[in-house]
Amino acid sequence: MSAQSTYVAIISDGPILLRGLSHVLDTAPDLERVASVGNSDPRRAECPADADVVLLHTQAPVRDACKLVTELHERGHKVVVLSASAAQTEELLLFIEAGARGYLSQHVGEAELLTAIRAVASGRSHFSTVLDDRTPHKRGLRITDRERQILELVASGATDREIASKLNISEHTVHSHLDRLGSKTGFRRRADLTRLALLQGAAGELAGEG
Repeated sequence: MSAQSTYVAIISDGPILLRGLSHVLDTAPDLERVASVGNSDPRRAECPADADVVLLHTQAPVRDACKLVTELHERGHKVVVLSASAAQTEELLLFIEAGARGYLSQHVGEAELLTAIRAVASGRSHFSTVLDDRTPHKRGLRITDRERQILELVASGATDREIASKLNISEHTVHSHLDRLGSKTGFRRRADLTRLALLQGAAGELAGEG
């Protein structure tokens, strides 16, 4: 294995998709596939400790899939979820809260898949979602550059402490910016602020903690 490679493990309960994903990864010179785990119950699948990124596809209920994402995240893996259903904002938010750093439809093209893996491996996030009509539209808001940075970091799943460290400011300052965002938008819950970040054009790559 090259020292420059990103080590990727695939976990999927779809054998055909598993083979296809393995083939795509094997064509990328900067990505090293360290495991392709096919299991009727991916929730019990073991992942190699040296995997930098885990590409997860499962048709398990969202709650169970989120538990697996949390477990992988806590073990130090960066998780990219391939959704078995049409991408939905509510599902995306649950996976972000669970610790996912990437979210794509299983029907995504090879180029975006590789882009997402590379973005997540480098410490950014990559989310692709279909925003539904229930998401409140807040376009045209006057948001400062700093507020936008914080908004994007919230959407990437960063805690207030992580945001403060990333931006080299105090947690108190982070809270002040979040309070101002809440006053401007009416959104105070992190889930609502994540929706706002997506609407503001942050659904592709977001700066985030590794």
